[in-house]
Amino acid sequence: MSGHSKWASIKHKKGAKDAKRGKLFSKLGKEITVAARQGGGDLDTNPRLRTVVQAARDANMPADNISRAVKKGTGELPGVSYEEVVYEGYGPAGVAILIRALTDNRNRSTAEIRNIFDKKGGNLAGPGSVAYLFEKKGFFSVAREGVDEEELFAMALEAGAEDFRTEDDLFEIYTLPSDFEAVRKALSEQKIPINLAEITELSTNEVPVSADVVRKVLGLLNALEEHDDIQNVYSNCDIPEEILKELESED
Repeated sequence: MSGHSKWASIKHKKGAKDAKRGKLFSKLGKEITVAARQGGGDLDTNPRLRTVVQAARDANMPADNISRAVKKGTGELPGVSYEEVVYEGYGPAGVAILIRALTDNRNRSTAEIRNIFDKKGGNLAGPGSVAYLFEKKGFFSVAREGVDEEELFAMALEAGAEDFRTEDDLFEIYTLPSDFEAVRKALSEQKIPINLAEITELSTNEVPVSADVVRKVLGLLNALEEHDDIQNVYSNCDIPEEILKELESED
């Protein structure tokens, strides 16, 4: 799981840069629209919408953008109808890749995503080929500085966390998706700053990737994340520590 958290942190930093050119806001807007369409526009009664709206606020997405995305979902404003699609495949070294996408044209998206896999040394596979290697979990990372480990551990468990780990300069908290909001609320009430909070897919069995292959794997993952229809990309690759440090130092 620690491999996930390090890679997630790198993606989070990249997301902040993406926000500057609108890509992150576009993806969040799609997710908000779909969540509102499925469960209504009330944050109090729609947990999925509440979670993604909070993610949008954390990314400094303008309130007007959030409001318009919600209204598109509820039908108060005209909008595109998006279909949720899950893609599964393999990358270099046989790493498993799970993709969640929102598209208004499944055939187009499938063809484009298959082309990315082909160009980057991977293979798009059929439904069920890798999904069993992942579990949906809530995930939080909290900076260790200024935070009492025992108090945080006790509070997280009381709020519903199922796992708590220490990783370098971070504390990691894992929850069932149903307990995600309760743990977020507990952290917020105690004024504990959260580095990253998300509902994610955690790999149950990470695959070590050698240094000479990892750049190819990352090339595929990054190319997939750049696609406008793809919301999230998950992998079970275990990235070498030295490569992670290089990535963290890159602008």
